[in-house]
Amino acid sequence: MANGFIDELRWRGLLQDSMPGVEEHLAKGPQKGYIGFDPTADSLHVGNLVQIMLLVHFQRAGHKPVALVGGATGMVGDPSGKSSERNLLDEATLLHNVACIKAQLERFLDFNDPVNPAELVNNYDWFKDMGFLQFIRDVGKHITVNYMMAKDSVKKRLETGISFTEFSYQLVQGYDYYWLWKNKGCSVQMGGSDQWGNITTGSELIRRMGAGDAFAITSPLLTKADGSKFGKSEGGNIWLDPKRTSPYKFYQFWLKSRDDDAPRFIRIFSTRGQEELDALIAAHNADPGKRQLQKELAADITRRVHGEEELKGALAATEILFGNATTEALAGLTEQQWLDLFDGVPQADVPREQISAGIPIAELLAWENKLLPSKGEARRALKEGSIAVNKVKVGEDHVVGASDLLSGRFILLQRGKKNYYLVKAV
Repeated sequence: MANGFIDELRWRGLLQDSMPGVEEHLAKGPQKGYIGFDPTADSLHVGNLVQIMLLVHFQRAGHKPVALVGGATGMVGDPSGKSSERNLLDEATLLHNVACIKAQLERFLDFNDPVNPAELVNNYDWFKDMGFLQFIRDVGKHITVNYMMAKDSVKKRLETGISFTEFSYQLVQGYDYYWLWKNKGCSVQMGGSDQWGNITTGSELIRRMGAGDAFAITSPLLTKADGSKFGKSEGGNIWLDPKRTSPYKFYQFWLKSRDDDAPRFIRIFSTRGQEELDALIAAHNADPGKRQLQKELAADITRRVHGEEELKGALAATEILFGNATTEALAGLTEQQWLDLFDGVPQADVPREQISAGIPIAELLAWENKLLPSKGEARRALKEGSIAVNKVKVGEDHVVGASDLLSGRFILLQRGKKNYYLVKAV
């Protein structure tokens, strides 16, 4: 299977460019290939998933994937795809970020496979003792300024200005490839199409410094069907870390994929085979209203990133907000899931002793005017029969008490189908 990697990328829509000869090179047998990840945050986000999936399919094809976390290059800054200089981080922060990213990569790559285990490297390990004079003497002399300035990532920044630090980035990344080729036997570097210039600088260094052959593969930069950037929501990046983006919101991001995006996304982000995916996509096209493809996509990726239990929580949360969930479903939520699920809805903190003593529902709905604006408005809603406590309809005479607290702390009030209010016992 080791020679099917490029074909796999083609049908999945994961191949943008490849260097001549790479298919023949991969067909010779298992090879080592790497992708670099930027450690300027303590979590990867869904925008990184395309590159992660390249490594996943590389490993599944019988090759050995190497994930490089740029502890050194994170201190420099890559100009590719950027219009301005970025903030540089200190060493302690970067090392913390590297550790967090490794834990996330372990959910996708098998670092214990007996035949072709994945490997994680940090370029800080080989740059930390290299001085500037040594670098420009041993590396810089092999690449001309003309060659570096011809790269698109540099040309696009010349009008607005680019620092020497960022200008030199392609040499630093190029040396990564040379070091990994010489010391780890890496002969393939992969990345997004915006990395083509940096990757080919590395293969050129290998040719000039080591008289060796090395290859490049890039994937398309993923955008949505409407042309907008993939991986963003109204709240910013969709992160893999559940503390930054809750599993529920992560699941919802994929569930809300447009009908014309879902077929592309499931090919890219799933490990299912072509025949199975073609059948799913055909069923989706026959009846897009069921959103079955989005459900399969969201479940597949949420399970891989967050695990089965968090997927169950996300499914339960979705049913609570958009389905016909029961009080029992609410009672199964953890405290964190309550807070994640109802983040952004009107909330009121109510002393626990007052709840235990019993609070008339109209009074609770109008608590400090945080839920409904007045008791009069609350009574009108109650007369309409539109108020529910923990998913159970109640009338004007209902008194809320300690028995209504779920997970020991929460009471969910609801008006109609879509208006939620969260009471927290304090």
